[in-house]
Amino acid sequence: MNNLREVWSKRFIFYINELQKYLKYIISGHIAIVIVFVIGAAGYTYSEWLNTAPKDFPAFLVVSFIVSILLALSTPVTLMKKADSVYFLPLETKLGEYLKLALTWTFFSSIIVPLAALVVSIPLLTRIAGSTSQEILFFFGAILIWKYWSIQTEFQYRWASNGKNVWVDYFMRMILLFAGLYFLLSGTYLFLLAVVIIQILYLIAWKKKKAEVPFPFDHFIEVEQSRMMRFYRFANYFTDVPHIQGMTKRRKWLDILYKLAPYEQKHTQLYLVVRTFIRTNDYFYLWVRLTALAMIGAIFIPFPIVAIIFTSALSFATVIQLRQSLAAGEEFRMDLLFPIKEGARKKAVDKLIRIIQLIQAIFVFIVILVQAGFIMELLFIPIVMIVISELTLRVSKI
Repeated sequence: MNNLREVWSKRFIFYINELQKYLKYIISGHIAIVIVFVIGAAGYTYSEWLNTAPKDFPAFLVVSFIVSILLALSTPVTLMKKADSVYFLPLETKLGEYLKLALTWTFFSSIIVPLAALVVSIPLLTRIAGSTSQEILFFFGAILIWKYWSIQTEFQYRWASNGKNVWVDYFMRMILLFAGLYFLLSGTYLFLLAVVIIQILYLIAWKKKKAEVPFPFDHFIEVEQSRMMRFYRFANYFTDVPHIQGMTKRRKWLDILYKLAPYEQKHTQLYLVVRTFIRTNDYFYLWVRLTALAMIGAIFIPFPIVAIIFTSALSFATVIQLRQSLAAGEEFRMDLLFPIKEGARKKAVDKLIRIIQLIQAIFVFIVILVQAGFIMELLFIPIVMIVISELTLRVSKI
């Protein structure tokens, strides 16, 4: 292992293959449909809003704030493993070559989201704020430069502080980025120059402190493990990931839901399915997140047809993912020892999903009543959600 560039290359190839292996399950047919619906609904809402947006809308503030948050998210992708704290020690003087490759990949993999935000904000900046194409081009270049600065600064800070109080550094970088972006968009170049000087000094200060301490292997290994574990947990919503085990929680306050399965042999599978849904974090929080998104969409999307499409797509996603997850599992279970009819688990899963989708629709109905009152077009939203859920149950196969 004398060539760290070769070590990085092998790990990078393994990392890309790992991403591809699980992304093909994440971006499958039904999820692709949901993404198309969501993007279409968001795009239509955004374009309609631009036609009616007030001229005094603070476009520079909003764009600067959103982009600064995305630029400040610059956690280094090092691909380090547990054993590196031992095996990399003899090569610590050559570690710079490995880290340079890591930070380069971090830049190219994380710049996509800020640039996507820039593309989305172009109509807002040109129509509402009156920005010219040359100013947009300067904004594009500034995003590239500031993303590189943000990655370098966070890396230097984590090295110098061994990862302590990272949120302080994130907050400082976000403030500096927000100020720089706003002064650039508004044409206040004198203040922009002052912000740039502060950013340079901030980076230099942490670079000097970094030179005084050894490389914190344990911290960067922990960061890398946490980052990959987040990806695996997300992928676990769509397929079984052997790298993780689902977390469970008691949730005593939901014991009332067990009454859905009376104490009889024919309700054995329903009881097991309800218990699995309530106590498994992955399943329960998946339903909570999608329900919350449906409620938010029903409240804030101003066009009823778009709100119907958006909430329907979320209902579809909820049913598909929970049905596949709850009905899956060919491993041995204690209930297989009992003479329970074949297909009982499928019926139990469908019954539970009908109940929780009805609850989801009721929550959406309540927020619509509170926010907008009895508007007939909006009241169709929970009805369509129930219809889509039922159609998905009948059409999909498990």
